[in-house]
Amino acid sequence: MLAKVMSCAVVGIKANMIEVEVDLSPGTCIYSVVGLPDTAVKESKERVIAALRNAGFDLPDGRITVNLAPAGVKKQGAGLDLPIAIGILAAQGFIERPALSKYCLIGELSLDGRVREVPGILPMTMMARDTDSVGMIVPEPNANEAGVVDGVDVFAMTTLAQAVDFINGNEEVPKTVVDMEQAFVDASHYRVDFADVKGQLHAKRALEVAVAGGHNVIMIGPPGAGKTMLAKRLPTILPEMTLEEALETTKIHSVAGLLRSGQSLVATRPFRSPHHTISDAGLIGGGAYPRPGEVCLAHNGVLFLDELPEFHRNVLEVLRQPLEDGSVTIARAALTVKFPTRFMLAAAMNPCPCGHLTNPKVACKCTPVQIQRYRSRISGPLLDRIDIHLDVPVVPYSDLAKWKPGEESQVIRERINEARKVQQARFVDEPIFCNAHMLSKDLKQHCKLDAECESIMESAINRMGMSARAYDRILKVARTIADLANEPKLLPEHISEAIQYRTLDRQFG
Repeated sequence: MLAKVMSCAVVGIKANMIEVEVDLSPGTCIYSVVGLPDTAVKESKERVIAALRNAGFDLPDGRITVNLAPAGVKKQGAGLDLPIAIGILAAQGFIERPALSKYCLIGELSLDGRVREVPGILPMTMMARDTDSVGMIVPEPNANEAGVVDGVDVFAMTTLAQAVDFINGNEEVPKTVVDMEQAFVDASHYRVDFADVKGQLHAKRALEVAVAGGHNVIMIGPPGAGKTMLAKRLPTILPEMTLEEALETTKIHSVAGLLRSGQSLVATRPFRSPHHTISDAGLIGGGAYPRPGEVCLAHNGVLFLDELPEFHRNVLEVLRQPLEDGSVTIARAALTVKFPTRFMLAAAMNPCPCGHLTNPKVACKCTPVQIQRYRSRISGPLLDRIDIHLDVPVVPYSDLAKWKPGEESQVIRERINEARKVQQARFVDEPIFCNAHMLSKDLKQHCKLDAECESIMESAINRMGMSARAYDRILKVARTIADLANEPKLLPEHISEAIQYRTLDRQFG
């Protein structure tokens, strides 16, 4: 006998509908799975048989053939355990076929018949909704995550036996209902705040400018100056996430298996800080079945690279496409996957190998050649994509001893939101979201300089040793500074402040 069960499988961060076909036929007892299954799917045989037996169901005699259609799509993970088990029971006549056709099922089975949570439930539920499935049967720990999707009923199951009784109409299971507004509010709290940072007023101002214009930033300063502390608070001043951004971010973290059990949404900006020993595949994603890397996990948030010169050169070079295009494409022999990577890059480095070049209290022991070699580990093409170079000095004791908190993140965010509104109005007819994305033609239109500004720029480029590549970056940053001041025209003070944020060009241009 033949039975069909609808399910889903994730490729990259997108889900595909999978039709699980189970055929029971007389003959030698053989259990086979076909349709490009990975190792986890092939091993479902042992889990499904044990779960059926321990849940009190009789195993069929003869040959069991499971086909996962379409056969040309890769299937991975243990989430197909539940639909395969239900398909076997339906083929035996234990489940009514018309009732089964209403649902899309997903879940891993334990040997005792419990239904375990699986990653990627959110994109699967979205796919089920788009294919007009009436209901989605998911593991109980995944119910809140699936419940944020409108247009499809979500039913949470804890055991295989419960799923069978529910499909047959012998047990009532309430629909999972998630209050989206409340879930968004509950998930949108940050544990850190810019008010925690003492001193560093110049650095805070520069980071405000960076966030307001979407500019990538690199901080240069001695150990203990507060570079990491400042970077961790960048998400708190980014504009609040929209519901669309939250769902997109949650989908990525769901596929990566990073959601907590019972968590429904990721409503705070991601902050990813990989160690400098990370590989290029770990950074941009990869594997036989490509999975999201750190640049994808930082989508809609901040990617922080501490000790930037310590990263391998080939690892840093793979950042160029994600920074330029806002996405990364990973090609394998069997498939090609595209991941979104729209993030703000924040990096930090010491001014020299020993770290004390700019520290007035500790003498630097590095030679000029060593310093030059250390800084040259960052390639020109990557540096081209960083608009703001920021000096972060050692915090004096007088600032550390102050008990008065600094300006709160919410206050800074309000100013940034106003600046972003100005930019949205400016680029309303163009695919540009902030000043950092402006092209040369946009600079000519929106960053015109008067004679005094031209004089300041000429001095910076010709007399202070700045590189030619700094010219466009200075204009973009100056435009953001003017937007924060709600000034339609670039003024000399905007240009002067932007020039201060080109430390590496000024010293090594």
